[in-house]
Amino acid sequence: MYSDYKIVEQVKRKRKKSTAMLRAAMLIFTVLFIVMGIIFTRGFMLPGFLMAALYLSYDIFGQKDYEYTLENENLSIDVIYGRRYRRNRHMLNLQELEVLAPNWHDAVAKYRIKGGTVRLPKYDYTSYEEDIPYYTMIIMEGKKKIKLLLDLNDEMMQKIKIMHPEKVYFA
Repeated sequence: MYSDYKIVEQVKRKRKKSTAMLRAAMLIFTVLFIVMGIIFTRGFMLPGFLMAALYLSYDIFGQKDYEYTLENENLSIDVIYGRRYRRNRHMLNLQELEVLAPNWHDAVAKYRIKGGTVRLPKYDYTSYEEDIPYYTMIIMEGKKKIKLLLDLNDEMMQKIKIMHPEKVYFA
């Protein structure tokens, strides 16, 4: 019915402002503990190396990017940690789609945190950019219904709208 296609979208999550201060504090304490271990006693070396390990793990897992891949009737969502490590989080069949609409739309009003009547597990894969509109997708994954917050581009929205015109609403 539909031609074969594959649309890939990369979403970069904006870092929070407090992240820079936290990274600077970890780096300062790492250097401080190692220097104190060299000058005073080796007892400070272990906290210095542990702080360095904490800094590296925070650097890797603190930065998250997302990749949405729409291939025919399947939407795959991958999380990319520290621009190096990729993990597939969701493989969704769009046949199971209930609704896809902007977060403010009436079609998803009953799923909102404040004022909604239906509570679902929520997964946020947005960039946190204020000028980019995000969409709420309600879909079945396995045997449970989930709520996804996504930054979908126009091309991807158009393809999903063609497949399921009665379930997709635009901004």
